[in-house]
Amino acid sequence: MNVFQTLVSSWQFWAVLSALAAALTAVFAKLGVKGVPPDVATFVRTIVILVFVSSLLFLSGQFSIVRSLSRRSVGFLVLSGLATGASWICYFRALDLGKAGQVASIDKMSVVLVAIIAFLFLNERLSMLATLGVLLISAGAILVAVAD
Repeated sequence: MNVFQTLVSSWQFWAVLSALAAALTAVFAKLGVKGVPPDVATFVRTIVILVFVSSLLFLSGQFSIVRSLSRRSVGFLVLSGLATGASWICYFRALDLGKAGQVASIDKMSVVLVAIIAFLFLNERLSMLATLGVLLISAGAILVAVAD
């Protein structure tokens, strides 16, 4: 396997790209939400994502898979979509009112909440080192949010 194949098959590679995209999302959204009602900004963003992901599914030939999803999968994906929508609406409102760096730092407290919820409901355990990391994320997010 060459270096590129190794990279694209690694969760770490995609997680770093996700973090980069999330950082750009905060900056672009802060620029775009100026003078725009947060709900309208969320609507435009959602339409762009719908067109983008639909295009990816169409080009990759995966569109037909949607019909074969189980009810359980669809149910949880609907719940995930509702949570995403709520997150975006709150995020855009926060960006409209606050600084991008501060809003994004509090938004990243989701890492801490995921660790807690995954522990309680998915039986996922954190090592001592991972627990320290979660505590440091919490402290860092709070420090960035209150600094200024």
